[in-house]
Amino acid sequence: MQQRGELLKGISRNILLLGLVSFLNDMSSEIIVPILPLFIISLGGNEVIIGLIGGLRESLSSLLKVASGYISDRTGKRKPFVAAGYSISGVFKLLLSFSTIWQHILIFSSFERVGKGLRTAPRDAIIADSLPEKKGKGFGVHRTLDTLGAILGAVLAFIFLYYLGLNYKTILLIAASLSILSLIPLIWVKEKRKKKTTTRFHLTIRNLPKSLKMFILVAALFSLANISYMFFIRRAQLIFTGGSAIVMPVLLYVVFNIFYAAFAIPFGTLSDRFGRKKVLTSGYLLFSVVCFGFMLLNDFASFILLFAFYGIVYAVVDGNQRAFVSDLSNRNLRATSLGAFHTTIGLTALPSGLIAGFLWDKLSYHAPFLYASVMSIAAAISMLVLIKTGKS
Repeated sequence: MQQRGELLKGISRNILLLGLVSFLNDMSSEIIVPILPLFIISLGGNEVIIGLIGGLRESLSSLLKVASGYISDRTGKRKPFVAAGYSISGVFKLLLSFSTIWQHILIFSSFERVGKGLRTAPRDAIIADSLPEKKGKGFGVHRTLDTLGAILGAVLAFIFLYYLGLNYKTILLIAASLSILSLIPLIWVKEKRKKKTTTRFHLTIRNLPKSLKMFILVAALFSLANISYMFFIRRAQLIFTGGSAIVMPVLLYVVFNIFYAAFAIPFGTLSDRFGRKKVLTSGYLLFSVVCFGFMLLNDFASFILLFAFYGIVYAVVDGNQRAFVSDLSNRNLRATSLGAFHTTIGLTALPSGLIAGFLWDKLSYHAPFLYASVMSIAAAISMLVLIKTGKS
């Protein structure tokens, strides 16, 4: 109990409330996420379609991220964008439950992520403003609560499929209800008063600090390497037969989320102490090793270990990339900077997904993981060469 008290010491109410919102919303999302590639295949899709949908889920949402971040800075408001974003996600999750062909999934799943695009940069700005001296820990706490919801969501997906035998439509309806429920804790979030910025949009992007521009370039390179999680689940399916090919990948996805949640705060705190550059570089290199493992290994025990390390990669990279952007940005343009970051890596998700899908379809399942491994090494080298910081 004392250790947990020390771990959460100094964490603001806003971060805990936003973490609870993300906990409930990710519980909803992660009921859907592990079954989505299975749903796509069941409605006639293939690996190229998986890559297309996986890429569009991120890229379409990214088109709103920099705009919502900029407008949030311009108006001095954060919370309305966050509330609208979570609401839109709930509506399109509901519509997703009525899909009968893979094209429906393409449309509804992509537009569900528009809600994410609207809320992400303003929400991350609230987190950064709420704990300015320990942003790594703040983002780590938020990502941990987010991922705990993801764990429960994936477990529920397993229960719904294996024990209750629910169909996809019923599961998606339950997920949509949880997404709407996630809006309730947002009522008590208090944003700090912030002066409006009068900086023009194009000048804002042009005048981002050079070190931030360089890091966004590195993050974009890693995003090209970071192929959709759906390929990892689809790869896991290949080592199972029959009903196990549906259930066991969902359980492996639970392993991923458990390790993500367990290590998010420690690696956030580690980056506060030793520097984002060192921690992120190690995360990029670890992802390269993980992808190499997915390419070569073929037994269940190895896949448990691989999904565990896949979760650790996200714990190292996800929150710390956001914290690094916050470190390198000006306070009055923080949401815009986060929006530019999210937009850049989001736009690279579409070519990343399509490249992986075509490599799988035209060559073999080995090819996309080899591609991801090599590109991740390139991102690590670029981080060491291009990024110059006081605490590296």
